[in-house]
Amino acid sequence: MEQSWKNDPRLSAMDPQKLDLLIAFSKRLAKTPKGQLLGEFVSLNLEAQKKGLHFTDEETAVIAEILTERLPDAERKKLDTLRLLSRKLTKQT
Repeated sequence: MEQSWKNDPRLSAMDPQKLDLLIAFSKRLAKTPKGQLLGEFVSLNLEAQKKGLHFTDEETAVIAEILTERLPDAERKKLDTLRLLSRKLTKQT
């Protein structure tokens, strides 16, 4: 995965711990077969929770946009569906 996303100005105000997590995540994504990308996004969410990191809806939208810009449309749609489901489940608790 190309690393120029790290210079995206929308990330400049993000907590450094969150950025570190995203950098490590992007390295994992580069080694992940395309059919397993969605599982990696789920893993990112779980890893963030374990570290006590919570991404705002705005941060999540920016991250998803940046990191998925090169994903095939079908994978991007799956991720969008997962994000929608996650938001609904979060609101129920």
